[in-house]
Order: sequence, then C-alpha cells, then structure tokens
Amino acid sequence: MKNSLRVALCGLMAGLSIVIMFLAGIIPTMTIALPALAGCMLIPITAECGTKYGFTVFAVVSILGFFAVSDREAWLMYVLFFGYYPVLYGVLDRIRNGKVRYAVKLLIYTAACLAESYLAIFILGIPLEEMGNLGIWSYVILLALAEVVFMVYDRAIRNLIVLYFARFRKPLMKILGKK
Repeated sequence: MKNSLRVALCGLMAGLSIVIMFLAGIIPTMTIALPALAGCMLIPITAECGTKYGFTVFAVVSILGFFAVSDREAWLMYVLFFGYYPVLYGVLDRIRNGKVRYAVKLLIYTAACLAESYLAIFILGIPLEEMGNLGIWSYVILLALAEVVFMVYDRAIRNLIVLYFARFRKPLMKILGKK
C-alpha cells in the first residue's frame, strides 16, 4: 500500500475514533462501549498498514482525546486498554501455546483494570460508592466479572477481524483506490 493511502486510512480511522470517543460525553451510559468501539477502528489500520501504524494512531487518538473527550473515564479506558488491545491482539496471537497466550491476555487486561480503577478513583476523583456488606470482596467479585466480560470482548475482537477480512476489506480497498 502506498504511503499516501496509509496516511489517508490512518487519518480517516483516527477521526472516526475521535468522533466515537466524543460521543461518550454526550451519551454517558456508553462509557465502556464507545471506547471499545473506537478501539475497533484500529483493526483495518493494523491489518493493512501494520502494528507500527496501529500504535501511532492509538497515540494520536489518545492525545487528541485528552483535549476533545469530556468523559475522562471513557478516555482513560481507551488509553489503558481498549485503544491498544486490537493492535496488540495480532502480536499476542503469535504466541503458539494457547494457554500461555490467554494467560498473557488476562494479565494485561487485569493490569489495565487495576490501573484504570486506581487512576479513576485517586487522580480523576471519581467517588467510590458504598460497597455494601461484602466490603473488600466486592472489588474481587467485580474484577472476576470483568474478566468474564474480557473473554467475551476478546472473542468479539477475533470475530471482528475475521469479519473485516471477509466483508469489509474489499470495499474499503475499493474506496481507497487499491484493487
């Protein structure tokens, strides 16, 4: 692919990601879904241009999102996990042992969850609500439930990559002028 087409694709997907992230401030109930969707915009970039371009667009969207996105928690979720994970997915799939690969993925996700929680509470000042009768175990239970959600998200990313190559790659390349 020519450099001009790569830049065009990266600019298009970066702009679309910023618009999606901007919507998180307008639709506050989508604090998790919109950063995940914005991260999915990196699938075509990674597939067509490589991981270097994918991480570059992630960095650009993260920086621009800092200024454009009013929902700081959504921006933080994008920066700490949803933005880079679709790019990292291909790198992690090179690990041949399936159990090791999945353990590494869970470790990355758990670290991102813990970092997001810490930063949201202590840096962004998002107040903790009463955890009820379970106390500290509430955090453990929520993290376990988040791990289950991650498993669904990981499978969804895999299916989106397959869908991109099966249905969307050819029309996108036609739009970009590459046959």
